[in-house]
Amino acid sequence: MINLNEISIVIPVYNESQSLEQLHKQLTSTLSNLGKSYEIVFVDDGSSDGSISSLEKLYAKDKAVKIIQLRRNFGKAAALSAGFKYADGKIIITMDADLQDDPAEIPKFLSKIEEGYDLVSGWRYPRHDSFSKRVPSKLFNQVTSLISGIKLHDFNCGFKVYRRETAKGIKLYGELHRYLPVLVHGKGFKVGEVKINHRPRQSGQSKYGAIRYIRGFLDLLTVMFLTDYCLKPLHFFGLLGLIMLILGFIINAYLSVLWFMGQGIGHRPLLLFGVLLMLMGIQFISLGLLGEMIQFKTSDTSENFTIRRILGSQRSQNFEK
Repeated sequence: MINLNEISIVIPVYNESQSLEQLHKQLTSTLSNLGKSYEIVFVDDGSSDGSISSLEKLYAKDKAVKIIQLRRNFGKAAALSAGFKYADGKIIITMDADLQDDPAEIPKFLSKIEEGYDLVSGWRYPRHDSFSKRVPSKLFNQVTSLISGIKLHDFNCGFKVYRRETAKGIKLYGELHRYLPVLVHGKGFKVGEVKINHRPRQSGQSKYGAIRYIRGFLDLLTVMFLTDYCLKPLHFFGLLGLIMLILGFIINAYLSVLWFMGQGIGHRPLLLFGVLLMLMGIQFISLGLLGEMIQFKTSDTSENFTIRRILGSQRSQNFEK
């Protein structure tokens, strides 16, 4: 049986050798004052600057340090996924390794999650990044909040706290780490937010460029489809197909009336447009039906829900804590 720590700190590392010793010092100072058992899980995501050597030195002098070394740079989502898999804490905290996240804010997170939240996300306020990063990020957060219906100010903040069952139930790939609150909310967990101190970058450089916002929008579409329509693809494709089919039918019905009145319609582009809409509508509906058939044949119903607690007989269990 696994002996669980009370807290696991999961930290993706990619070329952050200059900040690791200082980060470890700040973390141990904060965590030791909490009076709780803890582990610090560093996930080296294929660093090439000597980060792994720095981590091995920390491991040699601190038994609370755990190192997960990936074979190459797989990205932050993969690093977080590996950290979640091998962390054994009842509470899992994620943060970045660049010293912009302040470990002194951890007690604030823990107090917030004790209010009944399953995930508490940090709100970097005020945010110490360049103007060129803050403005697109603000727009990104507003659009994500509007589309997802989750009232958060800072979706992409890496400083977050999860209950164990919340983190273990997340499937991450690609760059979906930006939408962890959306994925968690989609599984029925309660998501909250807390204001945190955000510090200026002291070393290294940002790993993200402007192209990430384009990718981020595409990932948002992916997340919304996975959370709302993954188990019911016909509701998505069928709706689009039905709208196209109806519009195409209306256009062709209108042209048919004109034809019966003696007007020529063979040369009108509207005829081709109406036929195209009807064909596309049929294709989208067919695609949705195929998706339903695949879902029916391959789905595992045991993974389509999350449980808060079970009452009755000898099986009473509480999934809150």
